[in-house]
Amino acid sequence: MKSIYNKIFGFGLAVIFVPALTGCIEEIEPTTIVTAEQAAESPTASEALQMAMPAYLNRYTDTGWHYSYGYAAQMMIRNMLGGDEGFNVSTYSGHFARWGINQYQGADYVFAGYVWSYYYGFLLAVNNMVGAVDPENANEAQLGALGTGLAYRALIYLDLARLYEFLPNDVFTDGLNADGNNVLGLTVPIVTDKTEVSVARNNPRATHEEMYEFILSDLENAEKYIVNQKTTSGQVLPDLSCVYGLKARLYMWNEDYANAQKYARLAIDNAKVPVISQERALSKVNGMNTASDFMWAGQMTSEDNVVQTGIINWISWASNQTTFGYTGPATEMYLICDANFYNRISNTDWRKLWFQAPEGSPLRSQIQYMTADDAELLVPYASLKFRPAQGNISDYSVGAAASYPVMRVEEMYFIEAEAAAQQNPSAGLELLKNFMTAYRDPNYATRATDKDAVIDEIVFQKEVELWGEGQRVFDVKRLNIPVTRGYKDTPFYSQFRLNTTTRPAWTNLVISRNEVMNNSALKGFNNPDPSDKYTIWTEETAED
Repeated sequence: MKSIYNKIFGFGLAVIFVPALTGCIEEIEPTTIVTAEQAAESPTASEALQMAMPAYLNRYTDTGWHYSYGYAAQMMIRNMLGGDEGFNVSTYSGHFARWGINQYQGADYVFAGYVWSYYYGFLLAVNNMVGAVDPENANEAQLGALGTGLAYRALIYLDLARLYEFLPNDVFTDGLNADGNNVLGLTVPIVTDKTEVSVARNNPRATHEEMYEFILSDLENAEKYIVNQKTTSGQVLPDLSCVYGLKARLYMWNEDYANAQKYARLAIDNAKVPVISQERALSKVNGMNTASDFMWAGQMTSEDNVVQTGIINWISWASNQTTFGYTGPATEMYLICDANFYNRISNTDWRKLWFQAPEGSPLRSQIQYMTADDAELLVPYASLKFRPAQGNISDYSVGAAASYPVMRVEEMYFIEAEAAAQQNPSAGLELLKNFMTAYRDPNYATRATDKDAVIDEIVFQKEVELWGEGQRVFDVKRLNIPVTRGYKDTPFYSQFRLNTTTRPAWTNLVISRNEVMNNSALKGFNNPDPSDKYTIWTEETAED
């Protein structure tokens, strides 16, 4: 326990206690070692720009808070918004908990600032790559690089659009913000490699339709060019299957279910990886930490700053089994799943073994732990899904150098099933049953028959499959699913116990003050601040 305490307190008390921190954060300005002109003339320089994109996945930013470790941190932030993940205690959870407890989410706070500046800093790195290639005069390698750049750009904008698009909810029932302006359906400003500074300074939020058309255009070109890319460099560069996967996500967002089904199937058929097996997924050494198991991966290495910090990285927060991380036996703070979510999973579904079983459960003896002693320390519902690299729980330079999934082929099976069910419930149900019995639960059965019940079942099984991977919030928002974290015997610590009757207001992220100050078109057109708009559930309020 001493090791983790020394690391945490070594960064100062300010990261432990959560003040009412206001003000903006410094904008990220990523640099590259080559210019766009050099990249256009040199294959080596072009490759450097291309590899800057997966490098940005693991970019550490010194914000003074220990959530700023790149794309995996964005996944964790989204997990906090989705309703089925949180912490059992608040000891060190403050770094991520603000998104989960819906505090300080307004434009003036670092929490809004980090999400915005990370993604737009990422876009700068990607636009450098895209702008470096003239497709009319490019060679095969450069065209392949352009395809990967366009796929990365589509990934980023699709995340941003789904997070910032304002949709009605039980707090803000219409699209009016505090300035009296209607922001319904507005997403984020579009910035490309061709956007002039003067345009960026007066760049309005794109509508849903404008953003959809822009992302689709990028993906159409990505599909055309990415076939020239000869390697994924260990899955950190997307291939054609990932482009199809992004199209499937995009069409689901746009409620074009026929195309979503089509492209999900194309992603499956073109994926270079099979559905992950029970043995592989539950492995103490390779459990959900190996790039070769994913269609598209983020890969941390021992040289990465996020790994060298010891505690400001994916494994430190996502794995409950390390002695060096923020979560685990050393701190007695655990990343846990929702108990109602857990209880709905069938005992014959091996994915239930991704979580610590409660006392008395027949599953408790079946779960594979790092050590038997650690098994007794874990609290009920603690996640065991993401294992440290090589199963190393004590050496952060090894254990934290793990991969995490940006996209998995399994997601495509569930998109295909839901998209089919949106058109024909029995067809979607058949696809779900085929996947579940073949790969997850040979005894799988469901009583769902009508459309709403079938879609609910498909989306739930998708939630189980992708728990902790940053995807749940998109379904919560898209399908207007309420979040319920406050109920009798909830395992979440008190401030996490928030309940909504619709999609939560906090799923409409607020644009940071820095951007509003520097982009005149955004003044008066921000999303309303959802902070503290829900009452914490208690036994007493439940009785009222």
